[in-house]
Amino acid sequence: MNALLSAAFVLSWSSGFIGAKLGAGTADAATLLMWRFLPLALVLVAVAPVSPTAWRGLRLRDAGRQIAIGALSQSGYLLSVYYAIQLGVSSGTTALIDGVQPLVAGALAGPLLRQYVSRRQWAGLWLGLAGVATVTLADAAATGADVAWWAYFVPFLGMLSLVAATFLEGRSRVPVAPRAALTLHCATSAVLFSGLAVGTGAAVPPADSSFWVATAWLVVLPTFGGYGLYWLILRRSGITAVNTLMFLMAPVTAVWGALMFGEPFGAQTALGLAVGLAAVVVVRRGGAAPPARPARSATDRAVEPCGERR
Repeated sequence: MNALLSAAFVLSWSSGFIGAKLGAGTADAATLLMWRFLPLALVLVAVAPVSPTAWRGLRLRDAGRQIAIGALSQSGYLLSVYYAIQLGVSSGTTALIDGVQPLVAGALAGPLLRQYVSRRQWAGLWLGLAGVATVTLADAAATGADVAWWAYFVPFLGMLSLVAATFLEGRSRVPVAPRAALTLHCATSAVLFSGLAVGTGAAVPPADSSFWVATAWLVVLPTFGGYGLYWLILRRSGITAVNTLMFLMAPVTAVWGALMFGEPFGAQTALGLAVGLAAVVVVRRGGAAPPARPARSATDRAVEPCGERR
């Protein structure tokens, strides 16, 4: 079951880069994001009363935390991805830059969440970074110098935004039902992106049917598939495991982009894909039990981060 969830997550999350590429030629990034989330948020809010158990016991403080998480993990992250592609950065390169996220999250998991990261897991994380770097160099060499150098920092900022959201969720003591969290996240994105689109004069959608095809693609695959599975796997397996799967986004997107858009895919890219797959295997098998720790007081246990729970 975990293998199926992981595969579905990788494909669904990677589809977001492809969908952004599809919509980039039809409308401004703010327009595409507004119409991706506005109808979706309205539907989720409308059906919220159907599942009252998902909202039972949700305090205002917990809802506020989920709004902040949504603003970081969904709004901030996606805006950077769409804007980078609008600037000319290819879908593969955007995914490759975002592929640095597992290393950042893995490095911070110990001091921030007190999660144990084994030496084998660290080796896998560095191996995954090597795979990402391999594919990045191949993609950059094929793309040329048509894109401004600073455009490559835009998806990097989005990666940091997603890492921040991951740790904010990890430090939460009260679990929130996935359906309630998704509703709050999408409603937050709908408000933020609608405000951005209206403020920049880009709220009116184009009449081109390809725009709506791209929008439907982005609602079904990345939102319900990728985004929903991200938080599900995070809660079931922890930060190190879920973020290791992020190493696969870059090579999978590169393959997908080559097949769908004719983006370059050569031997170096294939090598990076193989290294990324090896990194996932290493980290998955490196989840050794943490070393024994001294007993803690009741006060210590009360403030234990939820990221330690399994």
